[in-house]
Amino acid sequence: MVDDGNQLPDDEGLEYDDLDELVEDQGDVAPSSANADDATESLRELVTYIVHNLVDDPESAEITADRRGASVYIQVRLSEDDLGKVIGRGGRIAKAIRTVLLVAGSRHHLRVSLDIES
Repeated sequence: MVDDGNQLPDDEGLEYDDLDELVEDQGDVAPSSANADDATESLRELVTYIVHNLVDDPESAEITADRRGASVYIQVRLSEDDLGKVIGRGGRIAKAIRTVLLVAGSRHHLRVSLDIES
């Protein structure tokens, strides 16, 4: 066969065992409940770490995570004084936290939403 660059290479020599390894390397399409619970907890800990480093009174910050299917809902409750520090001017810090959660959640095949309340 002439290789003109438009055709895929022949998959001769590719064994079924090789395919199994490739599928295992890709991870699960849908998270199992134990892995999803671990992922939910790690996302909550990530938010806890970020928020505690932003606020003056980390003890008053209340962070909960609830998983529903392939979605994780994280709720942050803060005092009025600390609310602006987590939201930021024009919501820039809150947007950055949501972006970090988007990336972290996608690694576990989860969609993450963040609610910040006083």
